[in-house]
Amino acid sequence: MADLSINFAGIQSPNPFWLASGPLTNTGYQVMKAFDEGWGGAVWKTVGDPIINVGSRLGSLDYGGRRMMGLNNIELISDRPIEDNLREIAEVKRKYPHHAVIVSMMFEAKPAVWAEMVKRVEDTGADAIELNFGCPHGMSERGMGSVVGQVPEYTEAMTRYAVDVASIPVIVKLTPNVTDIRVPGRAAVAGGAQALSLINTINSVIGVDLDTWRPIPDVDGRGSHGGYCGPAVKPIALHMLSSLYNDQTVGLPLCGIGGIETWRDAVEFMLLGAGALQVCTAAMHYGFRMVRDLTEGLNDYLDERHIARVEDLIGQAAPKVGDWNDLRLSTSFQMVARIHSESCIGCNLCHIACDDGAHQCIGRIPGQIAPVVREEDCVGCNLCSLVCPVPGCIEMVPVEKGPVETWRQHEARLQQQQA
Repeated sequence: MADLSINFAGIQSPNPFWLASGPLTNTGYQVMKAFDEGWGGAVWKTVGDPIINVGSRLGSLDYGGRRMMGLNNIELISDRPIEDNLREIAEVKRKYPHHAVIVSMMFEAKPAVWAEMVKRVEDTGADAIELNFGCPHGMSERGMGSVVGQVPEYTEAMTRYAVDVASIPVIVKLTPNVTDIRVPGRAAVAGGAQALSLINTINSVIGVDLDTWRPIPDVDGRGSHGGYCGPAVKPIALHMLSSLYNDQTVGLPLCGIGGIETWRDAVEFMLLGAGALQVCTAAMHYGFRMVRDLTEGLNDYLDERHIARVEDLIGQAAPKVGDWNDLRLSTSFQMVARIHSESCIGCNLCHIACDDGAHQCIGRIPGQIAPVVREEDCVGCNLCSLVCPVPGCIEMVPVEKGPVETWRQHEARLQQQQA
């Protein structure tokens, strides 16, 4: 069996799967239950000054018969007393010394407050702290959360407040509600962070009830913007993760968060640079036992590919994600669609999609079930293969058309010719 254990910024864990800070890490009971099921670590629900929450708190995006494709929440940090949280954190770490226990923290911008609270968290035996600079609702209105993560100077300063007094690793959790994730990432590096985690939730309004005209979730007739998470945010998370991993000025371990639900998701995150993985929405949806599918699937994948250690996956695909200007132009390389008539069911979706939404290169032949692609007109957009309901019926085939040329090379060649 492959070795699933990781060393993430000095934090040892039996596997890369950690529960993310949220409702499912709000008590010692929950975290211990999760560890018994097989989770490698947990990030404790954010501790801070006691607050009062509201209800209801969650709204769901259901799509095509799928429940909770996306989840919106307006829940704030832990509303339990700090003393209760710290006591239970210490208890969990005593009983599970080989599991990763990370404590999410959020406090006002006062160095003395951070110095005191970091020391109190360290006294629990926790393995690391995670600075919550990403909560887009509630706490941001109070001068914390994403308003810190959106201003690089604040990110750097408040990271330094924790790093200056901490003897355990400091992880900075980044908000995706920015134009370029690399900017706050670099600020956290400048502040001395030992690792970064991303993404936190995306600012959103999940919807409106068409019968009552009330926003969702509904708090006595009113609503607010909340944090969006779940499978729907995975592509955004992968983009931001790869951007940070490929940024030479960052160079820190990255913990991937955002829509992880299956072992396949986990592999994608690790290939694009994640050294550890945090899961929240999926565990809320399916329960803690889902980790068995994650670990078994990941182990089987590694065994099938003869990879001995899960850490050998980290970043292997990241260098292949870059600027559009570095992609080969269609004048030198092309993909064309080819329809396998023997598996075509004659639904005509590919013809409709191409004719209305793409490049009008798929035609119908009277008396023939399968449409036909005019390859000389096909631009390789892939739309037909994406709408086709029969797996493998439409194949995208590479066609070499000339010497390798990217947009950068094309521009350089034109400038040279003009000179």
